[in-house]
Amino acid sequence: MDTELRDLFAFLAVVRAGGFREGARGSGMSASRLSESVRRLEAHLGVRLLHRTTRHVAPTEAGQRLAERLSPALGEVQSALDVVNHYRDRPAGTLRLNVPATVARLVLPAIVTPFLKAYPDIRLEVIVEDSFVDVLAAGCDAGIRYDERLEKDMIAVPIGPRMQRMATAAAPAYLEARGRPRHPRDLLQHACLRGQFASGAIPTWEFERKGEILRVDPDGPLLVRLGASVDLAVAAALDGLGIIHLFEAWLQPHLDSGALVPLLKPWWQAFSGPYLYYPGRKHLPAPLRAFVDFVRAAANGHA
Repeated sequence: MDTELRDLFAFLAVVRAGGFREGARGSGMSASRLSESVRRLEAHLGVRLLHRTTRHVAPTEAGQRLAERLSPALGEVQSALDVVNHYRDRPAGTLRLNVPATVARLVLPAIVTPFLKAYPDIRLEVIVEDSFVDVLAAGCDAGIRYDERLEKDMIAVPIGPRMQRMATAAAPAYLEARGRPRHPRDLLQHACLRGQFASGAIPTWEFERKGEILRVDPDGPLLVRLGASVDLAVAAALDGLGIIHLFEAWLQPHLDSGALVPLLKPWWQAFSGPYLYYPGRKHLPAPLRAFVDFVRAAANGHA
């Protein structure tokens, strides 16, 4: 086969990233080199693989079919090459993780620095994405999600705190002006700061007490995209605009300082912490194997 392997990798990087500049960030190649590789591959195959405009790059039907077949095949090639890593003194390479914003904010800060200090030859790329994704199709080695959103047929390893809670809170100024809710249903009469998934769905606020689960769908003056714009909702809550319902750990500094007052605390719902998940391969890439071992050691108090 005359087609160069690096051209295939370049094409797949562009498709996964949705553009040449975006693909360059994750591939270690410049955008111009990626473009040259794709043009060379198209000339060799005699078919257009990408639709290109000034604002958008998308695979043609032929390009999409090729990408679907290349993804697992080139994954196996990378795994085969990674075997050499086992003969090094220290594992090296790039580890790509796909995580939601809550994990990037609340879980990874305690893990990333000690991990990278322990493995200085590993480069970690963190892609923050709150929607449900196929981590392999997205070009990632592993993902972190909560159990209700884990992909099937994956190995899951607990990571971070094993129990988390949702907290409800408001600024003292808001409570002075509007009063304090005594029951979750009282929130229907209050200004609430809501979040929205990328799909457009607005999750209800869920509460639990003595086995009773209660869901409410309050209204309010502000709606933000979950993950990307949550800090805007927190700032609005601090300014007294309304009541916020968010991860307890996210609000904890403001609860500790008194800038936010906890509300309905007996109803705060607890849930299990997130999991690192990855495909069950016989040979894991060395950076991923190092990360899995590090997370497991941290859970056992040995990291």
